[in-house]
Amino acid sequence: MSQRKFMGLVGGATASGLGIAQAGQRSATATAEPAHDDEQEFPLIIANMPATPRQKAWVVGVAVLLIVLAAIIAPFARIQLGQINGFVPVLQTALALAELITAALLFAQFAIQPQGALLALASGYVFSGSFAFLQTLAFPNGYAPAGVIGDGLDSPAWLYVLWHTAFPAAILVYGFTKDRSTGGRRGRPAIAAIAIAIGCIAATVAGLTWMVTAKAEFLPSFYENDVRHQTPLGNQVNLILLLWNVTALTVLFVRMRTILDLWLMVTLLAYLPNFLVAIIGSSVRFTIGWYAARGFVLIGSCMLLTVLLIETMFLYSRLASVIALQRRERANRLLSIDAVTGAIAHELRSPLGAISLNAATGLSHLRAASPELEDLENILFDIEADGNRAADIISSIREMTIKTAHGGALTSVEDVAELALRLLKHDLLANGVSVATEFEGNIPPVALDSTELQQIVLNLCKNAIDAMSSVPADQRKLRMKTGLDGGTMVHLSVEDSGTGITPSHQERIFDPFFTTKQGGMGLGLAISSNLAARCGGKLRLVKSDADGSIFELGMPTSAPSSVQ
Repeated sequence: MSQRKFMGLVGGATASGLGIAQAGQRSATATAEPAHDDEQEFPLIIANMPATPRQKAWVVGVAVLLIVLAAIIAPFARIQLGQINGFVPVLQTALALAELITAALLFAQFAIQPQGALLALASGYVFSGSFAFLQTLAFPNGYAPAGVIGDGLDSPAWLYVLWHTAFPAAILVYGFTKDRSTGGRRGRPAIAAIAIAIGCIAATVAGLTWMVTAKAEFLPSFYENDVRHQTPLGNQVNLILLLWNVTALTVLFVRMRTILDLWLMVTLLAYLPNFLVAIIGSSVRFTIGWYAARGFVLIGSCMLLTVLLIETMFLYSRLASVIALQRRERANRLLSIDAVTGAIAHELRSPLGAISLNAATGLSHLRAASPELEDLENILFDIEADGNRAADIISSIREMTIKTAHGGALTSVEDVAELALRLLKHDLLANGVSVATEFEGNIPPVALDSTELQQIVLNLCKNAIDAMSSVPADQRKLRMKTGLDGGTMVHLSVEDSGTGITPSHQERIFDPFFTTKQGGMGLGLAISSNLAARCGGKLRLVKSDADGSIFELGMPTSAPSSVQ
């Protein structure tokens, strides 16, 4: 007996891309539409997708690379370079565009899954992109010798302060509210919330920009008549901004759950050299440290945008694979229906025609002056015989379709089980369920249609996930096991670590319309039990107590001759 075991969170990197399609290629028969519960499922959006170990490894690698680059540049930070007047306009215009596009993607995710945390984060990116571009307009020798707006000396510095204050503030709001439940509805309410947020941001940005440009003389100064001579206030503000960003970074680290959390941390980490150069080195413009710090900011601004685009493409790829599998299954079913209806029409045409002809003949006899009762009796016998023949034809076609669906197409239990776990990967990750599988391997196929087997497995796994919803996240474990009994029966068991089913409910758990779930219809286990029975198998509850429940599905390796 060969045995293979693996444990851990189902899934792996989101970059697996076509995992579902690959599973479908491994088992051409294990393709079906996954069961879904509209009341409990939520849309697959990047902001809610848990981070996988491979993604965490990528983040650590990028973070280490940023730290190494900063350490290499640090000794040369004070070296003065030539003044490149086009550097700030080009870099910060690109930066502003990247952050506004990122904000648009986050607003789109908010429209799909209206969470206040997403709205706050998207607003933070709008603030950041707006202040970055406005600082470009105020920067001397950028678009004009003294800047298009402001006093050309302190206004750019104050816009910089507003820029790097608003963004961490939005991340802090996101960090403290992201675990709350959905706070809005999709569609027009979400779009209205986005419009209101953008309107408020525009008003706030306009007011603050007017204050630090038109009224800059009333604000404390960062420079003493020259950008090469910074006041003590400059270092103090840079230290405050550093601590402000570190605070936002710490909150994200403590409350880290999703892909979005990971890459926001990298973004904040990329911003830190900007303040360290000013505090430790110098705020003098056009030094190596000054140029490098702004390069780090550009990298940080493009980081989340790149990740959102990549993850969205992978998500689109997986969804496209699922849709392709569903369409293929639907096409196969339609072909089967066409074949069955064609056979029925062809075979029934003859007895139905004979019945019609005999009925017409009988009516003509009845209308005669002296009807021949013996002839009428023969006609009625013929009608009865043709009716029985039609019934036999329908029964034979039904037997043929049952044998085709259940006896002719054998299915690999382990392939279907693995595909079901792939289809439920997001649900398992979102609910923090760890999965252990113990598959014996080399188990003979069973006499159950792959579509029906997958429906049973998906239902058992969904019930297991629901049963563990009230259990602490670190204790949610799902175990799936296969075995062979005497060479004729294959067993598939699904075990959860939920709170169990009460003894009074265990007796009725397979009854139609009986459910222990709020909002459930009570049909899943009843249908699954019937599907198993149709192939000569059996679905049963092995045990259920405070440590969880075990459901076992037994299926024959060949269709019994008595099954109709």
